[in-house]
Amino acid sequence: MPSAAPGRPKQARTPSGGSEDTQVPSVGALDFAVSPTVIAEQVVESILAQKLAPGERLGEQDLATHFGVSRTMVREALMQLQARGFVEVQSKRGWFVVEPSAEEARDAFSARRIVESGILADAGKPLQKVIRRLREHIADEQRAIDGADAATRAFLLADFHVCLAEQMGHRLLSDMLRDLTARTTLAATLFQSKHEAAQSCAEHGEIVAALEAGNNALARTLMLQHIGNVEKELEVERAAEPDAPTRLRATLAPVARRRVAT
Repeated sequence: MPSAAPGRPKQARTPSGGSEDTQVPSVGALDFAVSPTVIAEQVVESILAQKLAPGERLGEQDLATHFGVSRTMVREALMQLQARGFVEVQSKRGWFVVEPSAEEARDAFSARRIVESGILADAGKPLQKVIRRLREHIADEQRAIDGADAATRAFLLADFHVCLAEQMGHRLLSDMLRDLTARTTLAATLFQSKHEAAQSCAEHGEIVAALEAGNNALARTLMLQHIGNVEKELEVERAAEPDAPTRLRATLAPVARRRVAT
């Protein structure tokens, strides 16, 4: 994996086993000082690995015990995540991973199309070391798929897009893309995406092949198709369900009884 950008804390780019309560990488796997930012990034990485599901509760004390820090530090991390749109606090209930609406999911996919197509449209022909690094990433994806490592597989498939931005020299956009990709991952988890991991990996390979051939226009087209393929596989029908008052009115509506002839 590419190294972290200057000024950012070192991050574990491949997820490790999480705790039973919070499903975030264990403290023993961290080789850097724990801070609110580090805790926040571990939560985002667990979202990318689909180990944290939409609507899942994040207990302050559980997280504090898990990371070996104070609840004050955990609360600061959760407020960072709230500002980034990943968690919400519910009165008297605590912190929860957000459940994006269908509209929010569409907005996140739309933003990704703008950012990622822009990165490819603005690029020259990548250096061979960039192509080599991207191919290594795809090989890692394939190994995770073959090994049935669900968490690592999900993380690497999502992280390809961040890796691509970093390798193309867009450090600032890579941070933005990490959040956007995590948002679409939440949507894919919530709306039960049918997009196959093997298909995503193959599409990543086609994008890199186009870049290697110097055909950035094709790479951009393939990227837009890839993002569209993931989005269209979401079962967004769930979002069309009636709201609670509407369901209640329907539930309590009089039952039409068959009239008995007299």
